[in-house]
Amino acid sequence: MSMVRLSSRLSRLPLIAGATAVLLALAACGMPAVTRGNLVEDTRLSLVQEGVSTRDDVAYILGTPTTVGTFDDSNWYYIGQTLKPRTFRRPEILERRVLAIRFDETGVVEEIDEMTLEDAQEIELVERETPTLGRTVTFWEQMLGNLGRGGRGGED
Repeated sequence: MSMVRLSSRLSRLPLIAGATAVLLALAACGMPAVTRGNLVEDTRLSLVQEGVSTRDDVAYILGTPTTVGTFDDSNWYYIGQTLKPRTFRRPEILERRVLAIRFDETGVVEEIDEMTLEDAQEIELVERETPTLGRTVTFWEQMLGNLGRGGRGGED
């Protein structure tokens, strides 16, 4: 009798697994969009004026920048995006905005440049290795290389 119960439970296993997968997929459909970074709204950006606003004004209106130029701190960048999570796949990018604000030598906004998702470009990665100097050691040379050196560590 117990074999019959076990058999009927095992026959339900694919049905339970399928129902669980469907429920997970449906739950993911209802996930809200997520904003990452500092996605500056148009209302706040309109308060920053070229030739008038200073670094302090920009920091007060837009907050601290996401990043500052590596070699020149007169460039501030505000980077943000809105993502829609998707089950078993990469999230869909709904909106992306990158603001580049350049200050002159007195700390006043010189130029505001905006890039959106439409300006994005795909970057193709190159798969290659950087050669290093020295000789190549085989697996067996590595394994046998320390023979005879054991037991002398730490003794003077």
